[in-house]
This record gives sequence, structure tokens and C-alpha cells, in this order.
Amino acid sequence: MSSAVVLDVEGTTSPTSSVREDLYGYTRQQLARWLAENRTGAAAAILAETRELASRPEADTDEVAEILRGWLDSDIKAEPLKAAQGGICAEGFRSGALHGEFFPDVPPALRAWHAAGLKLYVYSSGSVRNQQDWFAFARGGELGSLITDNYDLSNAGPKREASSYEKISSAIGIAPEHTLFLSDHPDELDAAVAAGWSAIGVHRPGEPNPARPPHRWIASFAELTLP
Repeated sequence: MSSAVVLDVEGTTSPTSSVREDLYGYTRQQLARWLAENRTGAAAAILAETRELASRPEADTDEVAEILRGWLDSDIKAEPLKAAQGGICAEGFRSGALHGEFFPDVPPALRAWHAAGLKLYVYSSGSVRNQQDWFAFARGGELGSLITDNYDLSNAGPKREASSYEKISSAIGIAPEHTLFLSDHPDELDAAVAAGWSAIGVHRPGEPNPARPPHRWIASFAELTLP
């Protein structure tokens, strides 16, 4: 029996298109402005780290913005990009320009599982800050209060490595065999199973990752009976 459910975001709780078009698009539009306005504050470390990683020590804020846009378009999981995206999108969520978008079956399922005593966690390649805002500013009503904790590539590790799931198990204090992972990516499911977790694939119409054996696959959270 599961005591904890760990959720992927893109393709699992939320349409991949909404994450990439809304969050990525907003970040892309606002990068140059945000870096310039925050160059001596929140963006200072981001500017320095980007210059170092790109070997462009003299890059001004416009050039750094262009470098970060290139990483964003190539889906490079660089720390300064994630930090910039977190700060930029935090403004967007709070201004009402951005909202977390969820498949319609997700909010009722999360509320039911939480009410039944299950611990809910999020593990996504998006930064913890973006995850928290995505759920807190969900269209149709906040979901952030249902989530016990959040994990990303920085505090857990790569999503295709079993050691990342072992690290999360240690952090949440719940035995692997009592932890269920829901994701649309077969390689992530493989890694979770290798760490001793239960795992179920989520394959929704129009989403890019195909179902792959030997995992069980569902098309909606409504197909699950938990706990």
C-alpha cells in the first residue's frame, strides 16, 4: 500500500505545451529586462555563473540573456537558467500573467488523496520555486497546500538515475516500497523501480512520450484507487 505519491509535472499533471509555451515563453520574453533591472541584486549570481559557464567573462546583460535563451531553446538544465526562470516566473505568477495549468482529472484526485492521508510530493526538472508557484497559482484554485515537499535536479539529482529516488526516500522518511511515482517518461519509471519504488506511467493523448513495457500505464488519475 502506498503512503506517498511523487508526481512528475510535464505530461503527467500538466500539459507539456502549457509548461513550455507559458513558462518558457514568458521567461524568454522577460529575460533581458529582468537581468538588467536586477543585475546588482537577484540576478548578480546568475550573470556571474552564466559568464563563467559560457566562457564569456565580459558579456553584458543582453548577451547573457541571449546565452540563457539559447540554453532554454536547447532544454539545457543549467543552474543559472533555472534560477533566472524561477525569479522571472515568480513575478508572472504574482501579477496574474501566469497560472499553473492541470489536466482536469488532476485537482480532484490530488484533493482526494490528500484527504485520505497520502503524502504528496513533486519531483520535476523545473526548479522547486517554479513548481511551488505552478501549484500555488493553479488555474481554478490553489493546489500548493496539498504538496508536502518539492524536489528538482538540484536537491535530488537527475530523474533517470536510481540514486535520485533513493535520496528522496531518505529525505521524506518513507520506505521505497510504500512510495508511488507517477510520470510520463519510461526512463524515469525505470529509475524509480530500480530504487525500490512502485511506478505507474501516465500517457495522455497528445503528449510526446510513448508508453513502454513493463510498466502499467494509465490515461487519467481517475483510473487509480488510492490509498
